[in-house]
Amino acid sequence: MVQLLQKLITFDEFTEWLPESRRYELHEGKIIEMQPTGKHEDITGFLIQELTLEYMRMKLPYRIPQKALIKLKDKETGYNPDVLIMDRQNLINEPLWNDKSTLIHGESIPLVVEVVSTNWRDDYGYKLIDYEAMGIREYWIVDYLGIGGVRFIGNTKQPTISIYQLLNGEYQVQQFRGKDLINKSLIFPELNLTVEQIFQGQRSLMNNE
Repeated sequence: MVQLLQKLITFDEFTEWLPESRRYELHEGKIIEMQPTGKHEDITGFLIQELTLEYMRMKLPYRIPQKALIKLKDKETGYNPDVLIMDRQNLINEPLWNDKSTLIHGESIPLVVEVVSTNWRDDYGYKLIDYEAMGIREYWIVDYLGIGGVRFIGNTKQPTISIYQLLNGEYQVQQFRGKDLINKSLIFPELNLTVEQIFQGQRSLMNNE
């Protein structure tokens, strides 16, 4: 993750500048270049594949846009999550969607997934607070390196998936490791994946295969 430029800019200036070829975010007026590793991209691609299959199986009106932004209403901030589940039925309420591929309402975003690289403070900090404030129902932090702060993943730091779910306006967290089955999702309650499979980016680790 690399910060570009010293000058603070607005969200509108950011979207006008935004190139097609690379991933960038705007953090309170500062342009941030996202530089994911190969492992990061492998895990992200696997999750996109599996979650797409799941929402298609469930016949849900969802989609996973590649370059959509999440705009905070009261900040010059725009996030481009690793995985963004979008409810297409709510796009009629999104004023920035057609022109800027940008969502501003939590109701349009059932689930966001961030795969942690070196920017773990953003994923466990700013983004956690902002996604909660927007009312996004579920937020996964996929920490495949186990590098999150002790206050987030415990003293015995190990690769962890933290699933934050909105309850009475606040996130409550459940954590999964190793061979734990991801079976507590509100959005995908029948998802049949283990933490180990997600971190390896393949289903071949399933015991019954």
